[in-house]
Amino acid sequence: MQCGYCTPGMILTAHALLAGNPAPTRAQIVEAISANLCRCTGYAQIVEAIALAAERIRGLNEPAVKP
Repeated sequence: MQCGYCTPGMILTAHALLAGNPAPTRAQIVEAISANLCRCTGYAQIVEAIALAAERIRGLNEPAVKP
């Protein structure tokens, strides 16, 4: 995250996408966030974050638990 200008819109868009589709493809993620303008990141990390959130929601790719 850099300037934070797009963050609220990206979070709400990601939430809406994942609420309706817990297993979106990369193309669906890109399409969903395409209306949100981000001048800092180039969207790659945002797409990766949404894909990771989708995996975690589905119970995949759980973070390691430290003893």
